[in-house]
Amino acid sequence: MRILITNDDGINAPGLVTLTKIATELAGPQGEVWTVAPAFEQSGVGHCISYTHPMINAKLAERRYAVEGSPADCVLAGVYDVLGGHKPDLVLSGVNRGNNAGENVLYSGTIGAAIEAALHGIPAIALSQYMGAATNGLDDPFEAAATHGATVIRNLLERAIWTNDDYRVFYNVNFPPCPAHLVKGSRVTAQGFRRDVSFGIEPYTAPSGKRFLWIKGGAQATPTLPGTDVHANLDGYISITPLRCDLTAHDLLADLTERLA
Repeated sequence: MRILITNDDGINAPGLVTLTKIATELAGPQGEVWTVAPAFEQSGVGHCISYTHPMINAKLAERRYAVEGSPADCVLAGVYDVLGGHKPDLVLSGVNRGNNAGENVLYSGTIGAAIEAALHGIPAIALSQYMGAATNGLDDPFEAAATHGATVIRNLLERAIWTNDDYRVFYNVNFPPCPAHLVKGSRVTAQGFRRDVSFGIEPYTAPSGKRFLWIKGGAQATPTLPGTDVHANLDGYISITPLRCDLTAHDLLADLTERLA
C-alpha cells in the first residue's frame, strides 16, 4: 500500500511522528509512506489553497517533503509533483494536536487535506487527538491515537462505506482526551455543534504601540448532543464521522422550489 500523509501542525509536529508510525504499520514492509507536510504551522486554514502565489516544495529526506503552503496544497504537491500524478492508495491527515470535532471541522486544515484528497477520488481519513486535563500529564499526549489509530483505520478500509460519486465520502476520526487504556471503544457519530461556543477577538497592544488582534477560541470541553462527535469523545469514545464536501441543504430543495415558483 502506498500512503501519503500530511497535517496542518507542520512538518516537525509530534502528531506527524505518531501518524508516520501508524501509516508505516498499515503500509507493511512492502508498502510506501510518503510525507508531504506544511513547512510551518497551518492550523485553522481550512481548505485553503495557494491559488495566487507559487510554493516551494523542499525535499528533506527520502519520501519526506516540506511545502510552503496549506495542507490542501500539500496533497496537491504530493500527488502531482512528488508522486508524479500517480495517486496513492490512501491519504491520512494528522494526527492533529487538539480535536477537529463539532464546528472545528469547518476551520480545520487537517480536514482540508482530507477534502482535497476526496475531491481527487482518493480515500482519505483525518485524525485528531482531543486534548484535556487527562492528556496533559501523559508522557505522550497522543497515546490514544498511537495505540488505537492503526486498528481504527484498518477497520475503516476493510468495512466502511467508500463511495465513488462526485463528492466522495471521507472520514473524520477524533480520539478522546484520555490515556489509551481508558478508551471505551468507537462510535459512529454525526458532526456536533457546541452551543454558546465560538471564536472571538482579543485585542493586544504591542510595546511599539501598534494594535493587533488575536483570534480567541472557545471552551473545548463543552459537550454536544448525544450521537455526535464531541459528546462521544468527552465520554471516552473514538468518534468516526463520515463527511462529504457537498454543502447543499438537500432537505430544503423541494420546499424552496415550491416557495419560489
